[in-house]
Amino acid sequence: MTMPKSSLSEFDWKCQPQAAMRIDQWTEEFVRDNRFVANLQTRMLEETGTRLSDWLDHISLPFSVETESLLSQSGFQLRHEPGDAIWQHPDGLFPDVVLGSFPKRRLTIQVESVVDFLVAHRVTNPIQGRPYSSLRLACVSETESTEFWVAERHGDVGFKPSEAAEINVDAILKHQEAFLLRQRDFASDEEGFAHARALIDAAKEDLGQDRTCDLFFAAERRYWESRNRAARVQKSRQDELGLGWANHDHHTYRSSRKHFPRLISLLEQLGFQCRERFYGGAEAGWGAQVLEQPATGVVIFADVDLTAEEVSGDFAHEPLPPRDQLGTVGLWCKLHGEAVLQAGMHHLECQFDFDAARTQLAERGIQTMAPFTDFDFLKQAFTQGEMWPVADGRIEQAASEGVITAEQAERFRKSGSIGSHLEILQRDDGYKGFNQTGINEIIRKTDPRYAR
Repeated sequence: MTMPKSSLSEFDWKCQPQAAMRIDQWTEEFVRDNRFVANLQTRMLEETGTRLSDWLDHISLPFSVETESLLSQSGFQLRHEPGDAIWQHPDGLFPDVVLGSFPKRRLTIQVESVVDFLVAHRVTNPIQGRPYSSLRLACVSETESTEFWVAERHGDVGFKPSEAAEINVDAILKHQEAFLLRQRDFASDEEGFAHARALIDAAKEDLGQDRTCDLFFAAERRYWESRNRAARVQKSRQDELGLGWANHDHHTYRSSRKHFPRLISLLEQLGFQCRERFYGGAEAGWGAQVLEQPATGVVIFADVDLTAEEVSGDFAHEPLPPRDQLGTVGLWCKLHGEAVLQAGMHHLECQFDFDAARTQLAERGIQTMAPFTDFDFLKQAFTQGEMWPVADGRIEQAASEGVITAEQAERFRKSGSIGSHLEILQRDDGYKGFNQTGINEIIRKTDPRYAR
């Protein structure tokens, strides 16, 4: 079920400095009292260009009325359910805070695989949660006053693994393989969408919506990595510490106008709900629908060519009429295919220390484009785009339709066209939104007609 359809201003995200200060204070106290975490924090920055805060899953603290008051004053709200008190912040990106009868303070980060983390750090502690369960946890380091844990989630928002729940391992492996090997090129895109939907329906029947969504996007990241060197380099750096892609911020898909409602419908089939909308302006000629899947935490930026008049309607669900001219997004799809089909994601955006990540990637031969957001609370930049070859048939069709010139067609034949990126992002003060003003120029710079 989708969220209520929003106006452009409904999701007006704000910085949450008081909540950020509280989380930072508890984290710093924890780092001070746990040498393993202090060393890990240093290695994260120096070896992956990320910050400890980019990986936080939840903080567990002994219950006290004073702590409850501090959380409430900082904008956290109590999630009413049996068991320990779980405090969440509805207006910012923060780890959950769990209050209970804990003898020690616990800090938990999220990783893609608990086993991979333990292997990377030569830790042999027991794991809570059976293999392939939707939630696995392990205590990595313990001191007199602290416990450091890692969590692996597959569409589970809880805090205690269920040992009694049945785990259909055969089905998990079967559908994981189906998504990884998904056919993406068909005689028609309609067939490609139908095939993807059939795979999703089959997985949901066996595993439920949330685990299906988790498997689908793990496969999507793998496909994107296979087409982007910056992704492979950064993933290997994060894998050295056993982290994986658990610092992902959002996945960006480009779509033609013709298939945009199909893309949204497919995402809603996976449990996504519509959030805010974007419009780059009349000159840019593109817009986007942001969607979020609550259980997996996956956020989607879905881009499409759009007019000013269309942005006020329900462009995510209503058919968009064909246009004679293609904007940046439409031409990218014309040359490479739909992002959810042949092309793969346009980019994955992950959370980093902005300066450290760019410097470290540059040392490995991966340059970043000029930042398109440079606020105190939000910084964003693309890596230089991966150049992809373009099929002759796609070039000929684009030329015959008059959407590219003969000179551009020849350039695409010889040099290919800009394809995908890794996006480097730094968030502070719990800011959950995106830059509505600075993104226009960077989108133009990724237009195949102008990007070299």
